[in-house]
Amino acid sequence: MLSSELAFDGRVWDVRTERVDLGAGGVVTRDFVDHTGAVAVLALDEADRVVLVQQYRHPVAAFEWEVPAGLLDVDGEPAHVTAARELHEEAALVADEWHLLLDHYSSPGGSTEALRVFLARGLTEVPDHERHEQEGEELGMPVRRVPLDEVVEAVLAGAVHNVTLMVAVLAASRLRERGWAGLRPLESPWPTRPPGRQGSAPG
Repeated sequence: MLSSELAFDGRVWDVRTERVDLGAGGVVTRDFVDHTGAVAVLALDEADRVVLVQQYRHPVAAFEWEVPAGLLDVDGEPAHVTAARELHEEAALVADEWHLLLDHYSSPGGSTEALRVFLARGLTEVPDHERHEQEGEELGMPVRRVPLDEVVEAVLAGAVHNVTLMVAVLAASRLRERGWAGLRPLESPWPTRPPGRQGSAPG
């Protein structure tokens, strides 16, 4: 990298402009979203039903079915703690059993966003008096439990569009066929997460 500068200081994410020497490919200038990173939770109940939430996503002007997810926007908070908080806030659930399911980039051509997806099982509903008070896009957000196999079919039929939901249910389906062999510990290394993005708040 030859240079890096802040091109836009956003409310949640920034946009950076960087000049990169590609060797034989020459020097190029690229703009990209400098993202905090995020986590998501594939919560699976005792009947192998996936917990889904439907949230309005303004950039695509659509109500999207997703798994509970959120930004890594609390300084120093471990990713699995953030995931448990999001499960509590968005789906009013806590889980007894947690594993790392997968890591992925959401849009590596234009964003640094790295996501870590966890598998949560042993679900218990949060009592009414302990539930998170939702607001904004989360206010009145529908929550459904759908059989894992049915969600996989919805992915293959093009009926759902959220990439994290899609990769999570396909991975979970394959791992279930293997008796869940291959699940990783919660705090496994996260080499795909951009340097300097280890739980820091958005700039």
